[in-house]
Amino acid sequence: MAVGEVHAAAWRVAYRGLFSAEHLEAMARLRQDKWGPLIARLGEADDVLLVARVDARPRAFCYAGPSPARPGAAEIFAFYSHPEAWGSGVAGALMDAVLARLSGPGGRHVHVWTLRDTPQSRRFYAKCGFRPSGAHGRRAMGDGRHHEQVEYECFVPPGPGGGSSEE
Repeated sequence: MAVGEVHAAAWRVAYRGLFSAEHLEAMARLRQDKWGPLIARLGEADDVLLVARVDARPRAFCYAGPSPARPGAAEIFAFYSHPEAWGSGVAGALMDAVLARLSGPGGRHVHVWTLRDTPQSRRFYAKCGFRPSGAHGRRAMGDGRHHEQVEYECFVPPGPGGGSSEE
């Protein structure tokens, strides 16, 4: 599954140093295998999966939908790009498309959670127009620890969307 390959490759690089090598590899394999069943259920909900391709190769993806925690808002559940595409602009272009897709007639609030200790993802969301909401959380990642998360948010005005096409 191409989405799983992008997800696993991104995990292996982005989270290096946060987890032991063994745990990181196990988690990457889980991410590689999870997308088939999830994609099969996409028609059952208002969730959306967008994939950015370069030369017919998937380079980034976003999985988003209605926020379970914030009625009326949208949440980005997963946004990853392949390390080979980092700095190419493909992720920024994908974010523009995602925000345009998530926007409603009156605009829409969109939020995303990211690990506190991943400065690259935090810079990316900020560059795309997201700002820290001030909310913090903790997430179990299967390694016996709880990792700090921070929430980023933006308001997408009605129309073609927001965000930045630069990365």
